[in-house]
Amino acid sequence: MPRKSPFEIVLTSKEREHFISLSRKYTAPYKNVIRAQVILLAAQGKENKEIGEKVNLPRKTVSKWRKRFFYKRKQGLVDKPRHGRPFFFSL
Repeated sequence: MPRKSPFEIVLTSKEREHFISLSRKYTAPYKNVIRAQVILLAAQGKENKEIGEKVNLPRKTVSKWRKRFFYKRKQGLVDKPRHGRPFFFSL
C-alpha cells in the first residue's frame, strides 16, 4: 500500500485559479507548468506516485515540490540559487 503524504495541499480559490491558468499556458516555462500540475493534482488528494506517473516525474521529485509548496506556498516553487559559476552565454 502506498504511503500517504503528510503534506496535504489545500488551495484557496485564488491559488487554484492561478495554477489552472499557469498549467494551460503554452508560453510559460515548462518547469513552471509541471510544478503547477503537480500542485493541482496534490490538491485533488492524489498520491505522489500517481502524480509522478501522470506528469512523468519521479515520486521523489513530486514529494519535494509538494513539501516546498506546503511550507512556503507559491514562493516554495521558485528555484533556489545554485552554487558555482553563473550561467553565461557569450555573444
